[in-house]
Amino acid sequence: MNYISQVRNFVKKECMKPSSKYGYEPYEFHFKPVVKYALELSKKLGGDKEIIEISAWLHDIGSIMHGRKDHHIIGAKIANDFLLNINYPINKIKIVKKCILNHRGSIKNNRKSIEEKIIAEADTMSNFDNISGIFKAAFIYEGLDQDEARVAVRKKLENKWKKLHFPESKKIIKPKYEALMTLLS
Repeated sequence: MNYISQVRNFVKKECMKPSSKYGYEPYEFHFKPVVKYALELSKKLGGDKEIIEISAWLHDIGSIMHGRKDHHIIGAKIANDFLLNINYPINKIKIVKKCILNHRGSIKNNRKSIEEKIIAEADTMSNFDNISGIFKAAFIYEGLDQDEARVAVRKKLENKWKKLHFPESKKIIKPKYEALMTLLS
């Protein structure tokens, strides 16, 4: 079994565990879109495709296993240990860890490699594929009514759009963004 398959299976199994903080849904509705967008951007922008795909699968593993708080730091440690265990090359582990540490929207200045930038960008892009999840958070976790949720979701998506740095990302997401802005107006 290759490295990518081992990583994907690890993430899937962690999402399926009863101890998963968010259940299985993030696997289908977050990890898969992040991987899809990361690979699409990699084709256009370059970078080490294997590192990008592995980082995309592992970027939120800390959140799945331990919750959102410091999930990037915890996730980098989990990824390090798992990748060492499957004998992934140490020089590549270092880059994967940087991708995980720097994927959060609040962390911008530390991104140096194209791999780090692609993972952060793909993570942002994935929001446009998971509108139901954003509404779920607005209703369940934030306790908003329908109109408040509509306004909050629109604002969140507008902010995510502004965070996209690559013209290639905006080109990919623009049809969804425009449709969502129309629906949420």
